[in-house]
Amino acid sequence: MKNSQHALAAVIMAAGQGKRMNDPSRAKVMYELNGRPMIHYVADLAMALGASRIVVIVGHQRQIVMDYLRKSHPTIICAVQDPQLGTGHAVMQSKEALRSFSGHVLVLSGDVPLLTEATMLRLLNHHSETGAVATILTSNMSDPTGYGRIIRNADGSVKRIVEHRDATEAERRVKEINSGIYVFEKENLFDGLEHLTTNNSQNEYYLTDVFGYFWQHQWTVSAMVAEDEYEIQGINTVDQLDQARVVMESRFASQLRS
Repeated sequence: MKNSQHALAAVIMAAGQGKRMNDPSRAKVMYELNGRPMIHYVADLAMALGASRIVVIVGHQRQIVMDYLRKSHPTIICAVQDPQLGTGHAVMQSKEALRSFSGHVLVLSGDVPLLTEATMLRLLNHHSETGAVATILTSNMSDPTGYGRIIRNADGSVKRIVEHRDATEAERRVKEINSGIYVFEKENLFDGLEHLTTNNSQNEYYLTDVFGYFWQHQWTVSAMVAEDEYEIQGINTVDQLDQARVVMESRFASQLRS
């Protein structure tokens, strides 16, 4: 089943170095799970969802990533992020590739390889049903330390995202966290991106800052909880890669049994 109600594009962020993966010469998204790079699974997911345009944002070791995708997913467009000035800056690099596109834009991460088609279809449907300009995939985590918390309005829409370091004690008790996976309405997304600044400690353009722009305009932001917190796990260390391998192998075993 594909998302057939609305035109869909996907932007996959894959520019990172992965400094904690013990091999700085290698693009993080090229680390393998079951014989294939992580980026392969994310590209497969975007295609399975029926995205008519898929833009992969490349940076570190970009030629290796581009060469791989040219063979594995030849219809994918690659856009270069150089220098790398944050997540908002990464998505800005897709502007030219999406210039003539109108519809939903799904933002995925090339280091989150365990997302399922079923969850993403639920997310796209939730986005359409709520009439939101953006929808955040979230997760309820037993230990949400370090993650941005989702603070909701009484009607269930998202009121704000509070980073762990900025959260009050009450807000830190919130278990629902931001996964960094989003669906946007294209025009609202790029409108918001144009208003980003680097007025922060990292001097970077943060994608999450577009939500502040949306709330200023009283545009609805919704959120949907992923049923399995493993799905939204980003791979930042070798140990996390090993854990993802175990989850993936368990899934394959379950599929074989069924």
